[in-house]
Amino acid sequence: FITNRLLQRKQMVVDVIHPNKPNVSKADLREKLGKMYKSPSDSVFVFGFKTAYGGGRSTGFALIYDNLAIAKKFEPKYRLLRHGIGAKRTASRKQRKEKKHRQMKVRGTKKAKVGAGKKK
Repeated sequence: FITNRLLQRKQMVVDVIHPNKPNVSKADLREKLGKMYKSPSDSVFVFGFKTAYGGGRSTGFALIYDNLAIAKKFEPKYRLLRHGIGAKRTASRKQRKEKKHRQMKVRGTKKAKVGAGKKK
């Protein structure tokens, strides 16, 4: 593995040999890597696994952060969401665009009122 001190993590390419299995779950890999490198499994991020032709072997990438706070700082939002960390956007894409266009039509502090929606 490579130690990346700037991002306070260890990063590595992971080769998994899994005969008689189609693939290995990422949760299992996180637990195994956490034990191997003596870190909590919630600070281990595994992604990009491709199964070799014929099966039996997969190759992917793993990042092991020093702690979860640093992971939250540096990891992309979509990867944090996969781990169940952080909140997903609630409004649909169309609703966000409609709100943006309503706000463009007004100036100043009225933008907040338009963004909140109409009172019933």
